[in-house]
Amino acid sequence: MGSKYQESVRVWLPLWALMLEVVSIVLFFFFTSYSASVSEQKKLLRNYRDFQDVFIMATLGFGFLNTSLRRHCWSSIAFNLFLLALGVQLAVLLDGLLVELSLRKMVIDMPRILRATMSATSVLISAGVVLGKVNLLQLVIMTLIEVTAFSATRLVGMNYLDMDNHVSMMYIHMFAAYFGLTVVCCLQKPLPNASEDKDQTATSPSLFTMLGTLFLWMFWPSFNSALLDIAEERKMAVFNTYYALAVSTVTAILMSALVHPTGKINMTHIHNAALAGGVVVGAPSNLIHYPWLAMVLGFLAGMISIGGVKYLQACLQRTLELHDTYGVHYTFGLPGLLGGIVNIVLMALQAQGIDESMRGYQVLIDFGALGFTIIMGVTSGLLTGLLLNLNIWKSTHKVHYFDDQSFWKFPRLAVGY
Repeated sequence: MGSKYQESVRVWLPLWALMLEVVSIVLFFFFTSYSASVSEQKKLLRNYRDFQDVFIMATLGFGFLNTSLRRHCWSSIAFNLFLLALGVQLAVLLDGLLVELSLRKMVIDMPRILRATMSATSVLISAGVVLGKVNLLQLVIMTLIEVTAFSATRLVGMNYLDMDNHVSMMYIHMFAAYFGLTVVCCLQKPLPNASEDKDQTATSPSLFTMLGTLFLWMFWPSFNSALLDIAEERKMAVFNTYYALAVSTVTAILMSALVHPTGKINMTHIHNAALAGGVVVGAPSNLIHYPWLAMVLGFLAGMISIGGVKYLQACLQRTLELHDTYGVHYTFGLPGLLGGIVNIVLMALQAQGIDESMRGYQVLIDFGALGFTIIMGVTSGLLTGLLLNLNIWKSTHKVHYFDDQSFWKFPRLAVGY
């Protein structure tokens, strides 16, 4: 028979969600309005194209990306949509209340919704680490804390650490990856033996995951260029992202065959490493003036991702009992860290008319911004993980990890599901 639904999902989740939605509606009533500017209406078409691409990435790309586990498909894709819808509402409000530091009515326009959608993807990335090990109520709490923490990180970075709008958003990969890894360190461990069978991929779910990878692959150039205002920089971001994605995909397939004893390709490797190229060029995408450099970064990102999944993941799980459900550390964390370092180096090399002392000071500030992003991700992730471990949330029992039957009504319980 099916798993008994947890009390936190049966009772507290609807109450929490309804209360949050009512509060959100009230805040939107008092603090938001639409723009009536003619100039804003003229920009709508271009901004909407960017928003549409990012929205497809968030809904279809990240939604399908985390569906490879054979008994956790429904939860992965539906929880993704729920967290995105909740996170976007919160991110829109925080964009006005925190970034603009004003209690006056903020104007909701397409760029604001675009930034909110991109900020909300931080939760979708982090969820890839903890999915299957937490219930939906815990994911709601995680969303509230993470979106707030990331918005605060961007606020400090832009106001005090000389980060621009583009770079502060591109650091989302590092922030979300290390946030999720810190959260999972605080959850129940080790994984029970009963979960090992459910923590396996299957053919049909793996195809849906590949579909998510393809959606992200197609629209990643739009994500990396969405917040750039100069046409030449947007062009370079699109081109460089495409070159890096292409090379990381080729590297992923070849390296996957190379590291297998009989030369076979592992589909899980493709899910992870094919996207690493888009992550690594995120921050420096507008600073790369030669396609070969973007291709080298894509190659390195693919190598890092395959190596991480094949060797480092098993090592971390054995020594630290750190279980990364969908390999977020190797798709987003390490490639994002490499991209942040490359961005700092390129900014220093391209700085013209600045004496060495000022250039060194700027490099120090840039590394400080990079480190601050990681520290904020780890600190807020630690706070979230400790909070999610409290008994009041009725955490998912370890024997029910990676199991849709804990949360969903099934027409019948098929043998082997």
